[in-house]
Amino acid sequence: MNKIDLRRIDLNLLLVFDVLMAECSVTRAAGRLGRTQSAVSHALARLREQLDDPLMVKSGGRMVPSPFAEGLVGEVRLVLSHVQRILVPPRAFEPASTTRHFRVAIPDFNDSIFPLLAARVRREAPHAVLEWVTRDERAAVAVAEGQIDLAVVPAVQTLPDGVAGSGRLPLSWASFVRQGHPAIKQWNKAAWSKWPHVSVRVGSPFASPVETAANRVAGKRQIAVWVPHFSAVAPLLAQTDLIATLPMLVMLDRLEHYGLRALKSPIKVEPMPHRLIWSARLAKDPGLCWLRDRVEQVLTEVIAVAEAARP
Repeated sequence: MNKIDLRRIDLNLLLVFDVLMAECSVTRAAGRLGRTQSAVSHALARLREQLDDPLMVKSGGRMVPSPFAEGLVGEVRLVLSHVQRILVPPRAFEPASTTRHFRVAIPDFNDSIFPLLAARVRREAPHAVLEWVTRDERAAVAVAEGQIDLAVVPAVQTLPDGVAGSGRLPLSWASFVRQGHPAIKQWNKAAWSKWPHVSVRVGSPFASPVETAANRVAGKRQIAVWVPHFSAVAPLLAQTDLIATLPMLVMLDRLEHYGLRALKSPIKVEPMPHRLIWSARLAKDPGLCWLRDRVEQVLTEVIAVAEAARP
């Protein structure tokens, strides 16, 4: 037998051979395959040439297999079965029964986002595990490597290969002070520059939009306190005369509890868009598609409330 050139063999030829062996008739095989008799005969001729064997010959009104064909058909059917199993679409994701462990990296810039997400996941997937992991400058790389399922990152960040992302999530700014702060009586650029500020050191390599805006203002701003987390800002404002200029989303759930007031920023600060990212390799994973949809829902809802509350 000649050496087989696999580049010239396709699954259609093996499928035709399988049906021909089952039907023992070119006419019936053509009808079952939805092809013309000529096309089936041509496929059989190609297989005969490749395998250097007659495979099936007409005898007494039916196609009779050769000994080689009889020995081959079982192997061919096994191959076709394996291929069908490999190519079958992924099983539908079933949240109610899944026990998957999902990891999400979301900044701590709002008290509601993760609790709302956790409640939604628990309601729909009570046996799943949801882990909130720290988001840092390597989050995008961790997503690409599959160590993190989803992350929220600044839209200006260049994504590594293998990472896909959603559209931009806008984060608009406001300034925050305690109720009764002396600056409220005459709130303007001068007051914003005069009173000391608290700022969050997020470890991002990107310039803060507030800092960029402040550099355009005479007198700039005085930063008296640096903190490592957004959650530390509200208690500081409640106990001091510090000012904070942050996305409205950050302070939305903390204003009433800490007796704070949101003021329109007297300097123009460009929105700081973020986006949700995931591994491009796992973009069609049913479980991650389900989780991504829930995260996007929660982010959209919370951001809409924050934007509506912005002064």
